[in-house]
Amino acid sequence: MCGIAGFFGNETVPEKEKYLDLMMNRIKHRGPDGEGKYADDKIALGHRRLSIIDLEGGKQPIFNEDGTKVIIFNGEIYNYKELKEELVKAGHKFSTKSDTEVILHGYEEYGEKVLKKLRGMFAFVIWDKTTGELFGARDFFGIKPFYYYKTDDAFMFASEIKAFIDHPGFKKEFNKDILPNYLSFNFTPTEETFFKNVYKLLPGRSFTFKDGKLKVKRYFSVSFDAKERQEDELIDLVEQTMKDSVRAHMVSDVEVGSFLSSGIDSSYIVALAKPDKTYTVGSDDERYDETAYAKDLSAKLGINNKSKSINREEYLNIIPKLMYHFDEPVADPAAIALYFVAQLAAQDVKVVLSGEGADEFFGGYGFYQSDLTAPFYSRFPYPIRRAVSKVAGHLPEHRGINYLVRAGKTLEEDFIGEEKTFSEKQARSIINFKADCPTNKQITAKVYREQKDKDKVTKMQAIDIQFWLVYDILQKADRMTMANSIEGRVPFTDIEVFRTARTIPYEGKIAADNTKIPLRKAAKRVIPTEAYNKKKLGFPVPLREWMREDDCYGMIKEKFLSDTAAEFFKREKLIKLLDDHKAKKCDNYKKVWAVYCFLVWYEDFFLTNAEQFA
Repeated sequence: MCGIAGFFGNETVPEKEKYLDLMMNRIKHRGPDGEGKYADDKIALGHRRLSIIDLEGGKQPIFNEDGTKVIIFNGEIYNYKELKEELVKAGHKFSTKSDTEVILHGYEEYGEKVLKKLRGMFAFVIWDKTTGELFGARDFFGIKPFYYYKTDDAFMFASEIKAFIDHPGFKKEFNKDILPNYLSFNFTPTEETFFKNVYKLLPGRSFTFKDGKLKVKRYFSVSFDAKERQEDELIDLVEQTMKDSVRAHMVSDVEVGSFLSSGIDSSYIVALAKPDKTYTVGSDDERYDETAYAKDLSAKLGINNKSKSINREEYLNIIPKLMYHFDEPVADPAAIALYFVAQLAAQDVKVVLSGEGADEFFGGYGFYQSDLTAPFYSRFPYPIRRAVSKVAGHLPEHRGINYLVRAGKTLEEDFIGEEKTFSEKQARSIINFKADCPTNKQITAKVYREQKDKDKVTKMQAIDIQFWLVYDILQKADRMTMANSIEGRVPFTDIEVFRTARTIPYEGKIAADNTKIPLRKAAKRVIPTEAYNKKKLGFPVPLREWMREDDCYGMIKEKFLSDTAAEFFKREKLIKLLDDHKAKKCDNYKKVWAVYCFLVWYEDFFLTNAEQFA
């Protein structure tokens, strides 16, 4: 796990190296063990290293045999040993034992088709000195980040946006138009970011850059192919797939630990991996505390568990630092707890396993059961519900009214993922400017077109995999572990696991009383507690309750009344959201938190330049 950065430019090589140092220092937390750089008359490439594989010989950049190609890489390739054997037989000579060099020689041998052979998490670039072409790629599901900045005069790239800040060719400008999209999704859901001319390379994409021209290509698409199997056969398949994935994700030259909450996902991984150490965070509020479950499972498996209880002051004080590490606002309260559990693990290990991806791949969210647990009203003929929805849409937003509006809409019109916060109408009503951004329906339309012949649950999974999983779940896993200079590995979010999960039919994974059924039954075989059947909490904290207490309420209100808030929002509407939540008139804590996180983030990057966190 590392950080990469680079740029094209006409500067002298010494100037390139100077600017590269500035970029690399911004992401030093991603790789505190060392650095490497390469610069010529056209390009500069930089790498910060966290040593995991080939501790002595795996320093980057790495060159091919004749020195004409050079690579910098962030991630892990879990099948690199098998690929290396294949490449050695084809005549390639290796100078290291690292997985990085396997990608480089694989690109020499197979070109861009090497991407289909990789199993792992990755973001990398390869510079070809002879052709003047830069080739890069991001992994199938977006486990590893990759950003680029492109104008008529500049092209630069990095693992994190903050790497661009100190480069003189970067013009830091706020892209306010996507604010309504953020308020609905809880994150920025498109290639655009809150920084003008900064873009995400989307998952499953590769690119070439040559002579000032960027070409992006999609090499992997999320698709489903349900197959009928006997239940025992399906459970056996899931079990073997997960055993294989966990085994692959344990490959390391340093110790591997694991995060552990009280739910099935992390419990299953721990039961299969049996690491020496597990890590858990909890809360003083028993309703949100998972430490007892984690300690019980660890004890039964003979594993050491370390835990930490997060108090309110710790939680609230760390938010500015976390928004800095995210680069963009991410309004998921679980991110803060994840930061603290990563901090705890970093005292002992460099690598941790975590349970991200299980719900999206295997169908674990409660709303996937909606057709099986639907209330009476949803059984009314659709034309009637449609008509009621249109009328209700003109009424003030309220929980009951909102339900009537949603019940008369198609999935494609309404469903944008696991965590819709503000409705589109409400998001646009609280900002004080006219935003030029796509509608939520326009953002998700391509995914729905690709899944047009699939059942409702499969469509929802496809949306969650390509939005919620990428921009919230995996992003917070990467940023919170890297903020503490440790590598997070996600055995569920694995290409081979997906190849199994994509074949499970709707009725095979969802029932009225349960979700991700074959995964739970496979987990039951190895988990010695009831965790296989327990609903996941995911390192929660009582944020909803804290917001109703005077100190937290006052902190947020001060931010909502600030000049920064006035620049973008109708402040009276923000205060009403907060006050209604405090008075228990509405449960607005997610809406309040989304706005608060945005304001903290904006001050980090556009008012203070985030120097205190660099």
